[in-house]
Amino acid sequence: MIIMINGAFGSGKTTTASNLHTRVPGSMIFDPEEIGYMLRKLIPDETRKDYERTDDFQDIDLWRILSVNIARELNQKYNKHLIIPMTIYKPINFEYISRGLEEIDNELYHFCLIASEETLRKRLTVRGDTIGGWQFQQIEKCVNAFRDSKFEKHIVTDELDTSEIINRILMNIEGNSTKD
Repeated sequence: MIIMINGAFGSGKTTTASNLHTRVPGSMIFDPEEIGYMLRKLIPDETRKDYERTDDFQDIDLWRILSVNIARELNQKYNKHLIIPMTIYKPINFEYISRGLEEIDNELYHFCLIASEETLRKRLTVRGDTIGGWQFQQIEKCVNAFRDSKFEKHIVTDELDTSEIINRILMNIEGNSTKD
């Protein structure tokens, strides 16, 4: 089983993934952001294709390719359920990664944690992100993109605590599980 936890920065993905990991036996967390950080260090700007020279490592083609390939290798090597937190709203990346993950394990669940712009700003501020920084600049793009039905199943997190989010995820998985 693979559980994608998508959503804007500040929506609760990382906290949810960490706590969900303790509730899903035989699971591990795989965070594709780590691949992005590696690629940023590994591939200098002057080496990147023109369209890859942005402030978002998800624009580097290798990011989506390696995210799927590493998920495949983790699944084959360790035979664990993968819990994957990530902010992935660009259609090309979302479609490529979703398709690739479904090829790895057809029991793929995608949950998109959504919250209002006000809630996201408040959460980013509380966690210490730089006001006006990169994560704040992504809020409007993410909120607008995640309205699309391709990002369902939506879980609105404005008024939920982490345990309520996890319970909703687990209820959905248990209600739709096709494997033991």
